[in-house]
This record gives sequence, structure tokens and C-alpha cells, in this order.
Amino acid sequence: MELLKRQILTSLSRRDYTPQPPRRLAESLGISQHDYPEFQQAIEHLRQNNQIIVDSKKNITLPAMGHRVIGTFRASVRGFGFIVPLEKNAYGDLYVAPTDTAGAMNNDVVIARAVKKGMRDGQTRYSGVILEIVERGGNRFVGTLQRNADTWYVQPEGKGFFKPILIEDVPLGSAAENDKVVIEIVSFPRGSDPAVGAIVETIGKAGQYDSELYSIIALYNLPTEFPEDCREQARRASEAHDPDRAVNRADLSDQVILTIDPPDAKDFDDAISLTKTRDGHWRLGVHIADVSHFIPLDSPLDTEARRRGNSVYLPLKVLPMLPEVLSNGICSLQPKQKRFAKSAYITYDAEGRVLGTEFDNSVIRSTARLTYLEADKILKGRAAGFPGEVVALIKDMETLARAIEARREANGMLHLDLPETELIFDKAGRVIDAEPAENSYPHTIIEMFMVEANEAVASLLDRFNVPFLRRIHPDPDAFTTQNLARFVKLCGLKVPRHLDRNAIQDLLTAVKGTSAEYAVNMHVLRSMQRAEYSPLHIGHFALASKHYCHFTSPIRRYADLTVHRLLNCYIEGRLAKIGLEEVLPEADLIEIGKNITFTEQQAADAEKELKTVLILQMLSNRIGDELNCIVSGLTNFGVFVQCTKYGIEGMIEPGDLGMDEWKFDQRAQAVIGKYSGESIHLGQPMKVKIAAVSLPGRQLFLTPAEPLVASRPTAKTRKNKGFKTNRRKQRGRR
Repeated sequence: MELLKRQILTSLSRRDYTPQPPRRLAESLGISQHDYPEFQQAIEHLRQNNQIIVDSKKNITLPAMGHRVIGTFRASVRGFGFIVPLEKNAYGDLYVAPTDTAGAMNNDVVIARAVKKGMRDGQTRYSGVILEIVERGGNRFVGTLQRNADTWYVQPEGKGFFKPILIEDVPLGSAAENDKVVIEIVSFPRGSDPAVGAIVETIGKAGQYDSELYSIIALYNLPTEFPEDCREQARRASEAHDPDRAVNRADLSDQVILTIDPPDAKDFDDAISLTKTRDGHWRLGVHIADVSHFIPLDSPLDTEARRRGNSVYLPLKVLPMLPEVLSNGICSLQPKQKRFAKSAYITYDAEGRVLGTEFDNSVIRSTARLTYLEADKILKGRAAGFPGEVVALIKDMETLARAIEARREANGMLHLDLPETELIFDKAGRVIDAEPAENSYPHTIIEMFMVEANEAVASLLDRFNVPFLRRIHPDPDAFTTQNLARFVKLCGLKVPRHLDRNAIQDLLTAVKGTSAEYAVNMHVLRSMQRAEYSPLHIGHFALASKHYCHFTSPIRRYADLTVHRLLNCYIEGRLAKIGLEEVLPEADLIEIGKNITFTEQQAADAEKELKTVLILQMLSNRIGDELNCIVSGLTNFGVFVQCTKYGIEGMIEPGDLGMDEWKFDQRAQAVIGKYSGESIHLGQPMKVKIAAVSLPGRQLFLTPAEPLVASRPTAKTRKNKGFKTNRRKQRGRR
């Protein structure tokens, strides 16, 4: 029901929403007749909580806000900003002029008054005037210490724009100019007076890898050192571990079992076996490190892992969820070492259809540790030097994986083709280049097997009707898919009226290998809601799965650890019993899910930002170089383009596009020259030059390699192209 409420509020907050009765709203959201009673319940809950209004004609709208909005302020380098409402309302995001910010800083929670600013395209436009700052977005910032005459200041770094913060006193020897520092706000800005801060930590010289790394760690408040009680628990577990004295575990140590991972991996949490049964069926074994054996519920390590949520993978650095004596030691499925595992066995026919599942506690010994490239060499016939049993297993794995992949695609599984970038470092930790990340078929083999194991465990737990943390991915709402369809049509592609999962599959296939491939894949991604952890039973849209959870990475994800405990109850025959401590109440699971969804996003954002910083450092030494890009975003204040080589986005200001007046046409989804008629569309390839780099703001400024309009339009051109067009527009409006 929580998901339904969120979908309803999101739909009602859209600018193109018109009041309508429940039945029509349900149809627009794609609610089936079967789910309509639950939809009615969600509507009633929202009405009782005054989050929606049902008028005398049974039409549903958002309540009037009394022109007051509470939201998060997002500042812009040009002085203006936007307020993103904390709760959905009729105004949407509110523009705030530079004179109306009331000293608010980026990420502050504010109260604002919505002010009517006229009409556009038949809709009322509003802007915001900030009345009060409810909560500061933070009082700790990271930046580079700088000096102007006798004045010390720090320019905060990170997403969004921050004004410089004055440092009144820099104690002798505590920090020097161009040092990266952590500061705390002493006084926030008032009127024209800037914020004042004090240095609480000196990180190191700006531009060095370690300084940039620990700046990101400080900026995102990522955990590093483990508390002593956690380290002690990990040491005791490691010392007591004796796999030769295992009790109630199947001994698989003589079976051929492989791990396949990136070359720099240390925490091997999944291994694969594959055999043929007597009746010719496949029996896949997915063996996952049994972390739950070493970490009891509510122990110090469990509490710390729950807080961390996941491991954080940064360029050249890992912040593990568990101490390394566990994550890289006794829990890691290292080759030739006996390790405890949870084993999921799935039996398939030749077409990759599931015939049955089994689960057990086991002791395994990995036969070999392969990298993805090594596995790919074997598949391509370059198997010299690899044991015959390993070669045979890899080839069988490919056969089964392709059958599973075909079955899942036939059922509607979506695969987005968005290239990832691998950074290339020198010995000093500086990025010197980038290349597409290796993406051979063994990646898909492991992905298919992990998805199947996750689905098998979720299906098992569902049969016992116990609450557990699922990995959910809601269906996109009707409004979002309509916007996606509109964009696709602008790309010249035909789409059906209802853009369902199968239609999206066909679309992705149609653009594969074309110039529109990246843009369409990116728009499909943006049209989807974000996957999250929750006990809500709504399935996984992209995987076309009704039952799904995360089970295969307990070394690095807390969600998997909670699932392992429940699976252990099943293996021991206890899952049907009442009062099990491993079966957490749904309310607790909701809170855990919210936290680990947040920490997952924090980890992804931190990784992306550090990559961006390192790439921008490299590009700052290449001003004037050309880049091949694709147009990824359009606004009135600039055109955004994505450099696929480096995986970074930059902006072209309107004045740099060429000798014309450039305006964003939302309906056409294009930036158009007023007089020349030249246009820029999403997904359009564009060759650009690097103009400038702002490291604090994480911004890359670009210009077209050649101006789109080389000369200023003449008076005759203006008359022919400008005024006549404008008159036609006016007549059309009348």
C-alpha cells in the first residue's frame, strides 16, 4: 500500500495532472481490477491523513498549501535556486530568485511562500520566496583552504553550489594554503555577511589521490575504522574457525567449484558448480559464503553491519561492511581453502526452465579462482594452461546461462546497455586515461546464476509467508512511460500506445547499434523507479520477477545477511515455528530497508563523485581538447552532454552554441535557435572542446568544436525567420 500511496501522490503532483475520479486515476496508473480494492484503501488513507482532497464530484486533487511549501533548497552558481518539496503538492519544484533565498545554503530545509508568476502553456507558474530556514543541510563541509590578502576562506566542494565560507582564525601550523580541510560552521550567512567556519581536520594537499579520497569519505560521512568490540568479535571468530570439524554440513570439498570475479577482487562470496543428473537435467549449485554463521543477530558485528548497510567500493579503495579478517579471510571463498557456505541447488531442463530447488549448509573448497577475462578466453577456445575439468565446467555454464537468459528475456526481463568506464591510474594515483569496462559474456553467466538463486530463495520464503527484506523494483507509472514514449517519438521511432515491458524490450532492441542507443537506454533508466529494500511484496519490474531478494553477497550487503538467517531456519527445519528471533517484525524490516537503501545510494554517489573528481583533475590539464559526446539534457540555461569515454557530463552555455538566441522548447524537447532554426535534440552526437573545469563544483564546461551558427543573423534573416514565425505562433494561440 505504501508504494500505491507514493504512486498516487507522484501522479497528482505532476504539472499536467487534471482532477479526476478514482477509476480514471487508477486506469492512468495501470492499476488492474484485481488491485483496485487496495488502490481504494490507499486513496482513503491519504484522504484521512489530509494528503489528498476528494471533492463533491469525487475528483482527487492535492490539498491547497496555503501558498506555503516546505522543501529542500538546491542552490545554483548563478545565485538562484530551486525548492524541492518534501511532500508532493500542486506547485512542484519552485524557482527561487537570488534576492529571495534569505541566506539559505544548498541542502537546507526551508519554508517558502509560493508566489504566482503568470501563465505558460496554459498552466499557472509559481516561484518561491524563502521565509524561514527550518534545518540546515549540514554544518560540516570539505573544501580547499585559500587566502586572499589577509582573508582565509574555504570553497565547499560537492554537488550543488555553495558560497565561500570565511575562516576567521587559522592557527599556526594547523593548515596551509591549498590544503584540503574539514570545517564546521560557526555562524551561518545573514544578509550579505558570509558564513563563518572553523577548521576541525586537515586532510592533506589538494590534488593528491589520498586527499581527494579522504575528502569524499568525510563529505559523505562514510565509516572507516571498526569499533574495538567488532574487531575483537572478528578475531575470535577467525581463531575458532575449523572447517574440518564442521557439524551438520554437506561436504562438497571434492567437487569442482569455481569462482569468477574481477582481477582485483578479494572478497569472493559466490561460487558455482554444475552437473548433469541421471535423467539429463542440469543441476546448478550456487554456493554463497555463510557469513551468518560467524555473525549472530544483534552481536556487535551485526549492529555495525546494519549501520553500514554495505561495503563501499571507491576507485583504488574499499570500505568493507565487515572487518577484513572476515571479508577477505574466513568468509571469502578462496581457492583451495575449505569454507562454510549456504548452497542453493536449482534443477533445469534443457530450455532453462526451473524443475526444482534445494538448499543446504555446506563446506566447499573452490577448485580455481578465475577472472572474467580468463573465463572468456576459455569460451573463445584459448584454454591452454587450464585444467580440463575447469574448461568443461565453464563451457557447461555458458550453455545453461544462455538458456536461462533466453527464458528470462521471453518473460520480459529488461537489459539496459549503458557502458561503464574503467579508470586508468599512474603510480601516483592520478587518472591518466579511461577505457570501457570489460564486459565479456562470463559477466552475464554469473549475473544469470545469481538472479536465479536470489529468486529461488525469495520464492521459498514466500511459501512460508514470513516477512523478509526483498529487493523491490516498482513498475514505472503511466505518466513516466508517456513521457518516455514522447521522447522516443521525437527520436523518429514508432512506439505502441501502451509502452509496457515487452514494448520497452522491442525498443531497446530497435536502437541497439544506432546513434540513439545511449540516449534511449538512458531515458528508459530514468523512466524507472529506483530499486530498494523493503518487505513490501511488489516484485522486480526490470527482472520480470514476482519473488526477489538479495541472497548472493552477504559479505558486502546487510540485506543478504538477514535473508541467510531465515534460510538457515528453513535448513534446520525451524522456519514454520512461531517466535523465531530471526523473523523480524515488518515494521523493523521497513526501517532497516530504508537505512540500507540510503547507504547503498550514498555508496554509489560517493563512488561516482570521486570518479568525477579524478577525471576532472585529468581534464583540467587538457583545456582545448576535443571530446565526442551525446546530448543528455536540455534546459534554458544550458545544454548537457555526456562524454561516453570518460563517463562524465558537461555543460555548454547557450551563448557558446553559436550566433543566435537559443531557447529550450519543452514540447519539442529541443534547444532551438530563434533566427537560424538550428536545433539540438536529446541523443544527438556532438563534438565539443573542453573550455574550463571547476573542481569544487564538480563541473565541466564545454563549447561546440564548431559553432552551430557561425555568423550573426542579418536584419533580413530576422524578418524572414523570426518575426513571421512569431506572428504565426500568436495567431495559433488566438
